[in-house]
Amino acid sequence: MFELGKTIVSEAILEKDFVCNLSACKGACCVAGDAGAPLEEGELQILKDIYPAVKPLLRPEGVLAIEKQGHYTTNALGEHETPLIDNADCAYVIYDEKKTALCGIEEAYNSGLISWKKPVSCHLYPIRIRDYSEFSGVNYDQWEICDPACALGEELQVPVYKFLKQALVRKFGEDWYAELEKIGETYQNQ
Repeated sequence: MFELGKTIVSEAILEKDFVCNLSACKGACCVAGDAGAPLEEGELQILKDIYPAVKPLLRPEGVLAIEKQGHYTTNALGEHETPLIDNADCAYVIYDEKKTALCGIEEAYNSGLISWKKPVSCHLYPIRIRDYSEFSGVNYDQWEICDPACALGEELQVPVYKFLKQALVRKFGEDWYAELEKIGETYQNQ
């Protein structure tokens, strides 16, 4: 672990390689697990605001889950998450013709219907952020469903932090990322 601004960063994001391989995993991170995607407080209103534009892209069961549970849910710890369909798929998941899970929010963004890409926790995955009172922990979440992404990242020699540059800049800013890059280059040269 190392300190960078108001973050404590796991060295695993420098050590591990990762490039999403949707053709292999079929978007499993959006349908596996026992909870929805973590949401930041500022994203809750955004989900409400964009829903009319996103709704036509969603599956009927996703629309039903959102209209029944709300645009987001709150767990026992008071943390906000995307709602799930039958405790499985994220309610915002859609499928392409190859049965690959995609984000309906991101598809609306890619189509120019909205200007918000998707929840930052989804954009950052496999990095997970844990906020504490004085700092944020930036950790690598290793999950076997991402083994194909790890293999592709290793083949292409792309560390997690480089693959997630856009998401990390979105979350922490250009200056923070520039410092991370310097640390990463030093780390790679050791």
